[in-house]
Amino acid sequence: MNAKDCIRERRSIRKFKDQPIDHALLSEIVETASYAPSWKHTQIARYIAVEGELKDKIAAECTSAYPKNGEIIAKAPMLIAVTFIKGRSGFERDGSFSTSKGSDWQVFDAGIAAQTFCLAAFDKGIGSVIMGIFDEAKAASLLNVPEERELAALIPVGYPDEAPTAPRRKPVEELLSFQS
Repeated sequence: MNAKDCIRERRSIRKFKDQPIDHALLSEIVETASYAPSWKHTQIARYIAVEGELKDKIAAECTSAYPKNGEIIAKAPMLIAVTFIKGRSGFERDGSFSTSKGSDWQVFDAGIAAQTFCLAAFDKGIGSVIMGIFDEAKAASLLNVPEERELAALIPVGYPDEAPTAPRRKPVEELLSFQS
């Protein structure tokens, strides 16, 4: 699969087959995702694979703001928690900010890592959907996320049990402008 096809064909998947994901396959996906670009090559993204009772507990206890997310997590065979190491991306060695974005740049890098993970998963036949509406503090506590890291997103993953079509895209003329 070439990059253009991977980007154009990957969809957010919310229905999964009842089939576990082999841990070796997940390791291969994360190895590919490790090539995501990051600020000054800081590589701050870290992944936590969650299965079984803990996954179901997160689904039940961390999604009251949007219960549909809990249903999706509960039916997925695995949940990936994307975390990042705080205080590295967007910062200088002395701890000062490198850009006017302050600490926000680390979330940008986590987003790049999450999308790269999802594209790598799609290339291996694994569906995914990136979630941002959940009780971050409760989920981080249940996952025992270390103090030096922050939970950025939850990504339910599994073999797709749906094939959604691509929604209509905005025309390039609306998305792109040229200046000189």
